[in-house]
Amino acid sequence: MVEITVTVNYRGEDYQTNVIVDRRAKKEEVLRLAQEQVRRQWRQ
Repeated sequence: MVEITVTVNYRGEDYQTNVIVDRRAKKEEVLRLAQEQVRRQWRQ
């Protein structure tokens, strides 16, 4: 497992979030997880 810092644009703002994924995870999966994480964070 590795921790990756990803910048995600959500509602016109850029947010940085950390995603912990398997070393073999593809870029698309990492980006999807980061976007979901930011979305969940702002729904609360």
